[in-house]
Amino acid sequence: MNQEKIFEQIKKKQSFLCVGLDSDITKIPQHLLNLSDPVFEFNKAIVDATQQYTIAYKPNLAFYECMGAKGYETFEKTVRYIKAQYPDILVIADAKRGDIGNTSEMYAKAIFEQIPSDAITVSPYMGEDSVTPFLKYGKWVIVLALTSNKGAFDFQFIENENGKLYEQVIKKTMQWATDDQLMFVVGATKAEMLADIRKIIPHHFLLVPGVGAQGGSLQEVAKYGMNKRCGLIVNSSRAIIFADNTTNFAKIASIKAKEVQEEMESLLKSYS
Repeated sequence: MNQEKIFEQIKKKQSFLCVGLDSDITKIPQHLLNLSDPVFEFNKAIVDATQQYTIAYKPNLAFYECMGAKGYETFEKTVRYIKAQYPDILVIADAKRGDIGNTSEMYAKAIFEQIPSDAITVSPYMGEDSVTPFLKYGKWVIVLALTSNKGAFDFQFIENENGKLYEQVIKKTMQWATDDQLMFVVGATKAEMLADIRKIIPHHFLLVPGVGAQGGSLQEVAKYGMNKRCGLIVNSSRAIIFADNTTNFAKIASIKAKEVQEEMESLLKSYS
């Protein structure tokens, strides 16, 4: 799935929404717990209810791996369901992998050969040989650049004569692949910094978490980060998937996703 396919979805749906499937089994509606695979049934209902408003889904592997083999099976079933039913929607495996080359090769094999994911998030901390194994598959590799958490200030803003560390990460990483295979994670709570990041990478897609429950502003993200073809994939997880915990959870998730899509439609018209 290349840039053009993503642009088509943005234009068709007037949306750049990614719904994060951070499907914590302790937070899903209680009535699902009697089912054989409650998290999959939750995901399936959320996906079916929100697919018309979103261009991407981002299952976070931590919420699946914590349940052992059964959880990983749920993750795989979720990805396969999305790709079978809604093949034009991007599926991002939010794994944040980052290890030496031969280990990264195995991580890449798992995500791209065994499971039909379209993209994976990776940590570039160990350098080029920890990222390039993922690039061999012709899929999207999404590099952590500037994250939305409090701990981002521990390392990412360390500065020397070459600039801040996150800026150096972007400049170095962009040498390893084109903007048709490489994206960057930039947190919504650092939205004002998107303007400077766009000076470095004007054409790359940015995956932007932190909108919704984490307090990031969609308007600010669009103001500073949108390029002529949008160039944004903005994630919202808890504010959509856990908006309700009754039997109406999917309907409420659909309403919340539609609210975000409508705001995005307005922003696309303003900045296009």
